[in-house]
Amino acid sequence: MKTLVIISHPEISESGSQQFLLSSIPESESVKVHHLEGAYPDNQIDVAAEQQLLKQFDRILFQFPFYWYSSPPLLKQWQDEVLTYGFAYGKNGHALSGKEFGLVLSVGIKESEYQAGGKEVFSINELTKPFQAVAVKTGMTYLKPFVIYQFPYMTEEQKMTLLIDYQQAVTREADDSLATREKWIIQELEKTPEETLAPGDELLMQHAVDLIEENRDTIDGLKMVLDEMNS
Repeated sequence: MKTLVIISHPEISESGSQQFLLSSIPESESVKVHHLEGAYPDNQIDVAAEQQLLKQFDRILFQFPFYWYSSPPLLKQWQDEVLTYGFAYGKNGHALSGKEFGLVLSVGIKESEYQAGGKEVFSINELTKPFQAVAVKTGMTYLKPFVIYQFPYMTEEQKMTLLIDYQQAVTREADDSLATREKWIIQELEKTPEETLAPGDELLMQHAVDLIEENRDTIDGLKMVLDEMNS
């Protein structure tokens, strides 16, 4: 799974949430970060280069602050100019078909306001319908939005949880099952460079992997018993 993270934020260096997310992305050939305002400060988008870039990745994520229920202007311009007839849709326009497409949104107010009775009235799912329509039109699989509410008010513990969840959203298979999450954790632990570990950490990591695998064996065994009882 190769992921392209397309970020649109006009003042990204001043954004605590965006800087945190950028620092969370693991160094990997399978993940590329593409900041539109950084690449095109004059708003002159290289359409051919952008289309060629899209072809190289399996998962495409739009990451941006949720401005007036939509994206910053450069990302809208990018959609207008890059997702063209004959490339993204229409006759022979199948370049994105079969890819995964998702949103990473930073939101300034609390989650409870995005519902009937809240200040915003509508849910995030309702307000992002245009992006869902883009996925349908281009033949991409739409992923559940990854939404970050009120980042400045998060505790350190909440931020650490966010870090892991975000890394999974960027790198993990789009399967939220326990088995898939366990597999991802084991893979990430095994990829940790030895030189970054303190004395004793390697044994702790191996113990964690062993526990996860043992628990998986137990769960699989219980599932087999239940399947036999229900057959």
